[in-house]
Formats: sequence, C-alpha cells, structure tokens
Amino acid sequence: MKKLFLLTLVCFSFQLQAQKSAYVNMEKIMESVPEYAQAQKELEETAEKWRQEISKEYDRIDQLYREYQAKEVLMSDEMKKQRQDEILAKEKEVRELQKKRFGPEGELFQKRQSLVKPVQEKVYNAIEKFAGDRNLDFIFTAPEGTTIIYAKADKDMTNEIIKLLQK
Repeated sequence: MKKLFLLTLVCFSFQLQAQKSAYVNMEKIMESVPEYAQAQKELEETAEKWRQEISKEYDRIDQLYREYQAKEVLMSDEMKKQRQDEILAKEKEVRELQKKRFGPEGELFQKRQSLVKPVQEKVYNAIEKFAGDRNLDFIFTAPEGTTIIYAKADKDMTNEIIKLLQK
C-alpha cells in the first residue's frame, strides 16, 4: 500500500511538472474593473442607508422603553403588559427588517449578486481566454490562498484516483 502511494505521488509530481500554470491576484484584478468599483460604492451606500434606518428604529425603541420606565409606576398591570408587548413587537419588527436587509439571503446579498456577478463573469471569461491563449492548464488565485479558478477539463484526475482507490 505504501509503495502504491509513493508511486502515485511520484507520477503525480511528474504530471504536475509537465503542466503549465500561473497565478493571479483576484482582488487586484477586480479592483481594476471600473464596474466593480461602482458596484462596491453602490452597495456600501445602500448598506449605510439601511444601517441608519435600522439605527433610527432602535433609537425609537429605546425612547419607547424610557417612556415606559418613566410612566411605569402610574400604569395598571394591564397597561404595563400592553406597553411591554408593543415594545417587544417593535423590537421583533426591527430584527426582521435587519434580517431582510442584511441576512444571508437578504436584499444586500441579492443586490451584490446582481451588481457584482456580471463583473465576476467578465473577469472569469477573460481569465479563461488568457489561459487558452497561453495554453495554461491551471490558474490559481494568490496571495490570499491557492484556489483553482481555471482548470482544463482533461486535467481533472478525480475519477482516476477513485479507480485507484477501488483496486
């Protein structure tokens, strides 16, 4: 088993040496595209507007709570309960608005998708064309990591490794 692993590793090393690869700094590339900078600016402006809106709502809740505390001694138990329920309902409403705007599938995420995705596709198409023109097998991102962003389809050895493991 150990010999098989070493043989596989040596074969993989020789294969890797014969392949042409390059790396790119995706962050630098994206920042060089004017549409990306505009999209980022628009997203930040929208996010800031929504943060201010939500902050105002939380300020209103704080004001409601201070008013409640100031008048609490004069209220009946029923009035206290009603005001507490109003404050809690308002807090829940603002949390839902926050989730709607900034949640994982919220409006900001969707807006980012609609604004940034076309730019990303433009960049990836350029990378794919560059790789084809230069006859590159792989392009990695750097310096933030080593993620393959382009690979020739015939370089995927997943099935070969699976076959090897099944023997």
